[in-house]
Amino acid sequence: MKKTIFRTGAVCALLWGAVCAFPAGFESVSVKNADSLSAEQEFRRGVQAYYRGSFNDAILLFEKALSYLPSENLILDWLGKAYYRAGMEGTALQQWQFALDAGYGGLLLANKIEIVRDRRVTGIPEISSLKYTEAGSFPGSYGDTLLFSKPVSVLPNPDGTSWVLAYGSNELLRLDVNGTIISRSRGPLVGFDRPMDIVRQRDGTLLVCESAGDRVSVLDENGNFVKSFGSKGIGVGQFVGPQYLAVDDAGNVYVSDFGNARVDVFDAGGTGLFHFGTKSADFAGFKAPAGIAVSDGVVYVADAGTGGVYSFDRSGNYLGIAVPEKTFVRPEALKFSGPYLLVCDSNRICSIDLVTGAVFENARTGNSPSRVTCAGSDRNGNVLVADFTANEIYVMSKMTELVGGLFVQIERVVSDAFPNVTLEVKVENRSRQPVVGLKAENFYITENKRPVLNQKLEGAASNNDTCDVTVLIDRSYDTSSYAEALQTAVTDIAAAMNGRGTLRLVSAGSIPAVEYGGSPARLGQFTPEALQVKPSASVATDLAIRLAANDLINAEKKRAIVYVTGASAVTASAFDRYGLTDLTSFLNNNSISFYTVNLSQQALPPEIAFITESTNGDERYVYRPEGLAGIVRDLLELPNGMYRLSYTSSLPTNFGREYLPVELESYLLNRSGRDETGYFAPLQ
Repeated sequence: MKKTIFRTGAVCALLWGAVCAFPAGFESVSVKNADSLSAEQEFRRGVQAYYRGSFNDAILLFEKALSYLPSENLILDWLGKAYYRAGMEGTALQQWQFALDAGYGGLLLANKIEIVRDRRVTGIPEISSLKYTEAGSFPGSYGDTLLFSKPVSVLPNPDGTSWVLAYGSNELLRLDVNGTIISRSRGPLVGFDRPMDIVRQRDGTLLVCESAGDRVSVLDENGNFVKSFGSKGIGVGQFVGPQYLAVDDAGNVYVSDFGNARVDVFDAGGTGLFHFGTKSADFAGFKAPAGIAVSDGVVYVADAGTGGVYSFDRSGNYLGIAVPEKTFVRPEALKFSGPYLLVCDSNRICSIDLVTGAVFENARTGNSPSRVTCAGSDRNGNVLVADFTANEIYVMSKMTELVGGLFVQIERVVSDAFPNVTLEVKVENRSRQPVVGLKAENFYITENKRPVLNQKLEGAASNNDTCDVTVLIDRSYDTSSYAEALQTAVTDIAAAMNGRGTLRLVSAGSIPAVEYGGSPARLGQFTPEALQVKPSASVATDLAIRLAANDLINAEKKRAIVYVTGASAVTASAFDRYGLTDLTSFLNNNSISFYTVNLSQQALPPEIAFITESTNGDERYVYRPEGLAGIVRDLLELPNGMYRLSYTSSLPTNFGREYLPVELESYLLNRSGRDETGYFAPLQ
C-alpha cells in the first residue's frame, strides 16, 4: 500500500527560555551575560518561526539575535536558511559565506553554497550537451543466482521504479531505485514469448511486444495480463517478428514489423488499421525496421539495415530522412527525452536533435562485449540502459551529478511528541530536480554523529494523490473584460479537484486579498461578481504571488498557484517590491509550481511567462478542447522529492531548553548528500 505524507500545519510549539548550540551555550560565548541570554531567546524564537513556515519573522528574529552576538556562526547559518526559504538567495549566500569564512560548516556548508550559487547562474542543460557515465548497475545474476536474463527494454515509472523486460527469461520485472526486484510478471497463461519492447498507453496500461509470439500483450498498470492482439501473417493487423512499439496522442499503436519490413498500425483497442514502409515512388522501403517513436504527429523509424532514421506522418506518408543513412551501426530502440530522441547503437547512447538532425554521443558502455538495446530517462535525471549482451541494467548519470552528489535539506522538525521526532526532508539533484523513489535504506539519521533509535520512513510525497491549489486572479482592467472566461477557469479547476484538497482564491489588485479558502466543491457556482477586490489600474503582482504562496507553505506537498489573466502586459507597479528572480526562488525553494491560464489569445506578459517557465509550471488557454483538468492531473504527476522520517531521540533536553542537533544522510547508488540542523523539545 502506498504511504503518503499528510499536510502538517504549525508544527512547533511556542517555546520560551534559553537555548545553546551545545550544552555550554553558543560557541562564541564562554561566559553567559545579558547579551548572550537575549541572543539565545531570540534565536530559539527564530527557529520556531522557521519551522512554522514564517520565514520573514524568522529573519527578523535571527537578525535581532545576531545584533547581540554578531560573531555567532550558528545564528548566521540559520539566518541564511531563512533568507533562502524566503527566496532571497543572494543574501542567504552572503550569510553562509560569512560563517564559512569564520571556519564554520566545513565542506558541508561549502557544498551548499556551491550548489545554490550554480543554480542561480545555470539552468538544466539540454541532454545533447551532456556526457553520462555509469553511476551503478543492476546485474542479471548474483553469484550463482540468476535474477533475469537478456534485458532488452526499460520503462521508467513516475514513482522512481522501472519496468525491465527480460528477453531471455521471458518476463517483466519491476525494480526500485536500488535495483531491488519488487515484482515479476510472465504475461499470458502460456507466458511471454521473447518480449522485445514495452510502452505505456495514455490510460496507464502497458503494451508488451512479443517477437516470437507475434502478438502485443496488454497489461494493467501493475503488470497483470489483460489481453493480446495481433497475429502472425502478412495482412492488416498481422506481423512476423514484431520488435518495437510507440503510441501517439490519439492512442494509436505503431509496431515495427521486422519480418514484413514495415510498420503496422493499430487503434487503441488493438484493431489493425493499416501498415506502411514498403517500397514506393519516394521511399526505397525498410530493410530492417527497428526502434520507433511518435511526436507532434510525426512517426520516426530507425532502420538497422541502413543505419538511418526516417520520418512519416501518422497516415504512413513518407516525409523524409531524419538522420542520414550509415550514421548508426545498428540502431535499436528510439525513446524521447524531452525534445531529443535517444538512440541505442551497439555500445553507445546518442541523442538526436529533431530540428537540425544533429546527432550527439552521450555515453558509451566501454570496450567489453556490449549491445545496448534501449535507453530511457527516469524521474531522477538518470538514463537507464538495457545491455542485452552484458545482461545488465546500467544507471547512467551526468558527470556533474556524480561529483557533486545530492542536495539534501531537512525542511522541518516536528518534536511535539518528544522523544518521538519527525523530519520532513527534501532530496534533489544539483539541478533542482527532485529525487523520487527512495526507500528506508536510502536514509541514515544521527544525533551528534551517533545513530538514532527506531528510524522509520513514514512516507513519500510523490505517492500523494491530493493537491492544494491557489487560484490567483489578475484584477487589472484588461482582465476584467473576460468575466465569462474567468468564471470558466475557476469552475473548471474546482471541478478537476473532485472535492479533494483545499482550493483558495486570491485577488491580485492594488492591495492583494484572500477571497476564499476551503473545499473546491463550494466554488462550483463561482461568479466574478462575488470577488471583493475591484478591478484596478495598478496591480501589485509581486505581493499577490507572495500572499498566494504563504498559505501553501504548510499545505499539501503537491501544491501550485494558478494565475488567471487576460492581460498582455503587467501594470507599471507589478514588480516594485520583489524582482522576478526572488519570486521564482521563493516558489522553487518551497516546492510551489506556478501555472498560468490565459483568458485571451494574446501572448502572456514576458514577466509572467518567465515565472511560469522557471517553476515547473505551464501555460494553458482557458478554452482549450480538453479543458483545464490537465493542470490538476499534471500537478499530481509532478515528481516530488519530499520524504517524512521518524525516530526516537536519546538526547538530554535540559527540560526543553537545549538546542538538539540532528544530521541526515541520503544515499543513492554512488551518490550521497547530507544536511544538519537542530530543534527544541517541548519545555518541561
